[in-house]
Amino acid sequence: MCGRYYVDDETSREIKKIIEELDRKLGNVKAKTGEIYPTDNVPILVAKGNKIEPEVLKWGFPNFKGSGVIINARSETAFEKKTFRDCLNFRRCIIPACGFYEWNKKKEKIYFTPKSESIMYMAGIYNMYQNESRFVILTTAANSSIEDVHDRMPLLLTENQKEEWIFDTMQTSLILKQTPYMLNRKSDYEQQTLNLF
Repeated sequence: MCGRYYVDDETSREIKKIIEELDRKLGNVKAKTGEIYPTDNVPILVAKGNKIEPEVLKWGFPNFKGSGVIINARSETAFEKKTFRDCLNFRRCIIPACGFYEWNKKKEKIYFTPKSESIMYMAGIYNMYQNESRFVILTTAANSSIEDVHDRMPLLLTENQKEEWIFDTMQTSLILKQTPYMLNRKSDYEQQTLNLF
C-alpha cells in the first residue's frame, strides 16, 4: 500500500530540477510539493517521444464502483485487470519522491526513505479520464525493512531502471516481480526504555 508520500524540492536536487522544468514548461500550473495526498496534482515522469519528461498528473484513477479513487495497483495482478492492462503496456510512468508514509497497528505514522539516495522512484501507470491525466502507484509485497509495519510497499525502481521501465516493454514483467531495495525509517514517536537500575 502507498497512501501518502512526500516530495521535497529543498533537499532533493533531482526533484528540484523536475519542479523547475515544470515551471518553465507549464508556467502557472503548479505541482504540489510537501506531503502528497490522493487526488493531488503532482510531478511525475512520462515518455515524450524518446525522452523522459516531467508532467503534472492527478493521483488516483476514478473508482467506478463507488466514491473515492483507486490510488494503487497490485503489481502481481495488474496485467489481469482491465483497468490497468493497457496502461502497463503503453502508459508507464515514474513517481519521484523523497519517501512515503505507512501506519503501524498502533496508528503511528512511519516515514520510509532510501538508504543512500536522496530520491525514490516509484513505478506507476497512467491514463486519461475526461481529458484529465491520472496515475496510480504500483505496489508489491513488502521487503524486510517494512513488513513489520505493512505487508505492501511501492514497487521501487533504481536510477538505472528508469529508462527500462518507461521504454522497454520486454522488461515490464521482470520489473513487476522484483523485490524493492531496503529502506530507512523514521517516526514522530520515540520508543522509551525504562532503566530499572
